[in-house]
Amino acid sequence: MADTYGMPGMEALRLRADTIELHAVAAGPPDGRLVVLLHGFPEFWYGWRRQIAPLAAAGLRVLVPDQRGYNLSDKPGGVAAYALDTLADDVLGLADALGRGRFAVVGHDWGGVVAWHLAARNPERVERAAVLNGPHPATVRAFMRAHPSQALRSWYAGFFQAPLLPEWTLGAADFAWLRASLDRTSRPGAFSDEDLRRYRAAWARPGALTAMLNWYRALPGFAGPSPSGRIRVPVRVVWGDRDPFLDRGLVEAGLALCARGEAFHLPEATHWVQHEEPERVNRLLVEFLA
Repeated sequence: MADTYGMPGMEALRLRADTIELHAVAAGPPDGRLVVLLHGFPEFWYGWRRQIAPLAAAGLRVLVPDQRGYNLSDKPGGVAAYALDTLADDVLGLADALGRGRFAVVGHDWGGVVAWHLAARNPERVERAAVLNGPHPATVRAFMRAHPSQALRSWYAGFFQAPLLPEWTLGAADFAWLRASLDRTSRPGAFSDEDLRRYRAAWARPGALTAMLNWYRALPGFAGPSPSGRIRVPVRVVWGDRDPFLDRGLVEAGLALCARGEAFHLPEATHWVQHEEPERVNRLLVEFLA
């Protein structure tokens, strides 16, 4: 089963990454430089719908997976299946399935965490990385200790690690909490009724909600790369400064670990920056990747 919602120029794929299969949408010339777009919580590939065509038009081969546990991709059981190294290995497996040794990666939210990790861990595979409102995983704990307000902003991450109750809370009343969260934390019009209908359908797939939460439940087991380790590949951070979840100071904390890093702050955008200011985001991505 695969779906592109009939969007022109896109093809749906099922690709094997190690022991699981991932659903993905692809666009652009098959021989173009590969860029993998990684969504965050609680989205799926559809969260990049405003970026796919512009990147493909710039000559890039764009691959946009549903990450493990989400939408039409496999949903292995158990928290251990969602360790950060495993999530990063999935991306390498997708590139391998396409016969590509090197690629660029773009990530938002949790996808940004995976992109940071790949850039730090696999510079031999990752040509460059762009991150949208996603923290470098090696900086978060120290940043929260120094900035208690970030711990307050991130309260939900601890709640999501609890057993059973998060599933009940998020799934109640046709996912009312998740729908309201997207509406409440974004600029008006960022998510249409049709968008929310498609998100609800993805969240309702058997096993999806638990798998999505297992990304958070796996967090305590992640030690992270050494904060002193330098990321050698070029990194571009695009950040909506009105993010209610993540402090803008996390940008500089991540860039401090980069040999070649740069940041672009969008002062009026929220966490959902690629939905709210797609033209600006697309220009910054094409300029960096093409």
